This record gives sequence, C-alpha cells and structure tokens, in this order.
Amino acid sequence: MSFLEMAEARYSVRDYTDKKVEQEKLKKILEAAHVAPTAANKQPARLVVVQEEEGLKKIGKAANIYGAPLAIIVCSDHTKAWTRPFDQKKTTDIDATILTDHMMMEAAELGLGSVWICYFKPDVIRQEFQLPDTLEPVNILAIGYANGSPADPKRHVTQRIPLDELVYYENL
Repeated sequence: MSFLEMAEARYSVRDYTDKKVEQEKLKKILEAAHVAPTAANKQPARLVVVQEEEGLKKIGKAANIYGAPLAIIVCSDHTKAWTRPFDQKKTTDIDATILTDHMMMEAAELGLGSVWICYFKPDVIRQEFQLPDTLEPVNILAIGYANGSPADPKRHVTQRIPLDELVYYENL
C-alpha cells in the first residue's frame, strides 16, 4: 500500500477492543516519533506512554480516550524549542504535531487505529502525571485495535474542501 492509500484509509477511531497493543508495535510507533523532524533539530517533544489501568484512569479524568488500551501524551519542552527570530514564534506545537502524525501513521501501517485528541484538560494531565512546569501537554494519541467497521477511504472526496480550494499557486 502506498503512503497516500494508507493516509486515505486511516480514520479517527473512537471505539476500541480491549486487546492490548503488543510491545513490538509500541516500539515501532515510538521509533516513528524518534525519527520525526523538528525545527533546528531541537527535539523539544517528550512522550508519556500510558498503558496500565491506573494511568488510563488518570487520563480519563482529563480526556475521553474512547476505551483505547494505549495513550501517548505528547508534550513540548518550552526550554528546548526553536524560536523564529522574526516574530518569536516557538515551534513547540508544530514539533509535537509532527511526532504525533508520524506515530499515527505508523500505527495505521501496523493495523492499529488511533485518534488524535486535543480536547482535554491540560491542568489535570499536568497534575496527574506530575509534569514539570517546562512541559506542556499538547495532545494525546489514543491507540488500539478498532472495534467496528473502517471508514470509507474515498470519504475525503465529500468530506474535504476541493483541492483547488486548498491549494494556491504563486502565479495566480
């Protein structure tokens, strides 16, 4: 399967079986994050892997992870991020997003479902996982085996804006 075919087939899973994610698959997902590019190679992201019942309950106080047996809290360390000198834009969210996307696509290649969660209470995550002040939880990636039928890979034709509306060329 090509990358584009995999990207079209991947969908946000909001219902998981209780089957645990195998450690070798988790390792590949984490390796995908490890090779992800970051601005100026500063590597400000930090990952909190949560797969034990107690930790999943802690996340449940802050977010709905839809019964996923594995969640990765993606954090950014503001002390390590690259800052664009022209407007002081820190790339923490961008770097965390790239890592998340790499992990999400690796999970799809491994036959796992995932959903990227930004609707969560960061203060609760910070407190429950005792994150230092320098770490900001940016998103949570819930991962597991999908329970139910996959989404139609051709759904993007009707669910996305047309390509000519998305893309502008410099010579308009």
